[in-house]
Order: sequence, then structure tokens, then C-alpha cells
Amino acid sequence: MSQQLFEGRDDRFLRRYDYDDHWVVAADLRVSDEAVDVDIVGQTAIIVVDAGDRLFETEFELPNAGAEVFMKNGVITITGAQ
Repeated sequence: MSQQLFEGRDDRFLRRYDYDDHWVVAADLRVSDEAVDVDIVGQTAIIVVDAGDRLFETEFELPNAGAEVFMKNGVITITGAQ
């Protein structure tokens, strides 16, 4: 397993884990699940967070297409096969 950690200016983090048969991208967004909208277009993840007074949008490339998205307690998890 290999792990990469990316931290933004506001101390939110994004981690990527690579396993033999799959990969995982996890991000602690620190908002309610209802405030988050995630779209996967090919190999691109697009995340929009509506925090009431602020709208945050980001996109990043995934290792490959066919990812699944899960959201629980403000943590988004995107998984896919290697």
C-alpha cells in the first residue's frame, strides 16, 4: 500500500491510498453530507460544497474511470479498481 497526503490552506485534507487491486481517495470536508454534491465524469471528480455563505468547488483527476462515491459524516470516499 502507498499513501499520499495533500493538505489545503484551511487544514482540510485529501488522502490517496493505492492497494494491489484498488485505490481510495478520502477527504474530510467538515460539512454535512447534504451540503456536498459529487460528480464523476470519466476520470475526473468534481466536488461542490455549499456551506451556506460560501460555495466551494474543486475538481481533480482520478487514477481511472469507473469510481464509486460514498459520503458519511462529512468524509467523502471515492474508490475504484486498479
